Amino acid sequence: MKYITAIILFVTMSLTAQQSKMEPLVNVTGEGKVKVAPDGVDIRVRVESEGKDAQSVKVENDQSIDNVIKFLRGAGIEGKYVQTEYINLNKNYDYNSKTYTYKANQTLTVQLKDLKKYEAIMSGLLSSGINRIDGVQFTASNMEKLRAEARVKAIQDAKEKATAYAGALGQSIGKAVQISEEGSVSPQPPMYKARMMSAEMDGSGGETIAPGELTITTRIAVSFELK
Repeated sequence: MKYITAIILFVTMSLTAQQSKMEPLVNVTGEGKVKVAPDGVDIRVRVESEGKDAQSVKVENDQSIDNVIKFLRGAGIEGKYVQTEYINLNKNYDYNSKTYTYKANQTLTVQLKDLKKYEAIMSGLLSSGINRIDGVQFTASNMEKLRAEARVKAIQDAKEKATAYAGALGQSIGKAVQISEEGSVSPQPPMYKARMMSAEMDGSGGETIAPGELTITTRIAVSFELK
């Protein structure tokens, strides 16, 4: 029993000694932001078909999607940049007519790497069979490079904050003893939705989207020695 008590006492004293040796730290979170004009866009489009026979509705819908995919290939869009998001076939009951109807939906996301081609591609999508535009989301081709720049800015921001805090106390900071990334976000400009199909089909040749800017934000927590 005395032996066990001695061990507990020894462990307690060791922990107390370790705690007393803890170095004073300055814990801060730095934020880095990088803005860039987008050079690409993801277009989310849909084909909807409706009728009284499930098979014919599905066949019609599949044919429209086939036409859309053929158009995209002909326009030079690689297959890896075209992805089916979902396929639905729903059975609906009309209580007024006491009959059933079927609605088929297929959604595609087209990654357009050259923003300048947007107007031509959108016009072609509509002509080839698309009857719904769910939205567009802008992208940048050098996102990894931009995130790296944002991290560096976040570290610099953290150091400036820590230096200011320590300076206000008449002290200084030493080396960083811990660094952890709290997250990196890339807020997008609002996803634009089509108001009317005719707005895209009027053939005016004008600009129908405003890309704006993308902002990449990174937050990094850093602990510095306080001297």
